[in-house]
Amino acid sequence: MKTNWFKSLGVALSLSLAAASAASAETLRVVTDPSFVPFEMMDQKTGEMIGFDMEIIAEVAERAGFEYDLKTMDFNGIIPALQTGNVDIAIAGITITEEREQIVDFSDPYYDSGLRILVRNSNAQVEELDDLEGKKIGTKIGSTSYDFLVKNLEDGDGVTPYPGSSDMYMALMSGAVDAVFYDAPNVGYFARTKGEGKVKTVGPLYEGQQYGIALKQGSEWVDEVNGALASIRDDGTYKKIYEKWFGPMPKDQ
Repeated sequence: MKTNWFKSLGVALSLSLAAASAASAETLRVVTDPSFVPFEMMDQKTGEMIGFDMEIIAEVAERAGFEYDLKTMDFNGIIPALQTGNVDIAIAGITITEEREQIVDFSDPYYDSGLRILVRNSNAQVEELDDLEGKKIGTKIGSTSYDFLVKNLEDGDGVTPYPGSSDMYMALMSGAVDAVFYDAPNVGYFARTKGEGKVKTVGPLYEGQQYGIALKQGSEWVDEVNGALASIRDDGTYKKIYEKWFGPMPKDQ
């Protein structure tokens, strides 16, 4: 009887400590862009956000020691939301750039990427960036792909920014634009899924980029987030998540 009483007391104490720990965990406001597949996208059956980034942030939060409230918004509103302090953290395939680093904090890089051209299968004229001169090109508002096109094309009048990636892909399929220029993993995923047999990626990878988790400037969570990212790489969790969404992981990732 005495043993059972101590056992019950121990269980109760453990549950009490766990509850206290959960209650003390800070809840951070996390935002993502719902249209950057396969990094983040809405599961039409459950209404939940799924994808590579969603699994990464779940692991990071657990290991860094915070709870989070996830919201979605258009990509072009994410950095301003961090600037104004309306959100604490953003994960949405956000490229680390010098300009962005001046106004928000970034974690260590967690994904190596670049930019790629996507055209209809019937298009034999576009093979590289120079071939886009004078063409109508769809890209995403507020993205580094838009900045790259404006900077590197002499005739930038045909560059058309869209609010979501699905919008620019629809424009390509309908013939409203001649090509799409955007993040390589996103255009590659579209070409292998909804666009299979209708569109193709062409040319090399442009402007090697690294994605980072963005935090509001001066955030106290940068070190914890970096520690969590290092942890998931060290124990193989990152590799498992990567290969679930992208296939075999390159040795340099």
